Amino acid sequence: MATAEQAREAKKQVTALLRDVPEVNGIGITRAGEGWAVRVNLLAEPDTTLPTAVDGVPVQSRVVGPATAQAS
Repeated sequence: MATAEQAREAKKQVTALLRDVPEVNGIGITRAGEGWAVRVNLLAEPDTTLPTAVDGVPVQSRVVGPATAQAS
């Protein structure tokens, strides 16, 4: 079970690892059960394999498509 601080540190590593993956739309942290995980949002399934964990912190990915503006 990862702490929020561990997830923030892992997020930095995941960001560096996936810097050149064009399908990545955003990277953040999220609750995962009793702990925390890194969340990778994707425009589409990437051609490369994404990590499933970094330093013991789970990495979750999901295809969310492009970001769109919402009317307020």
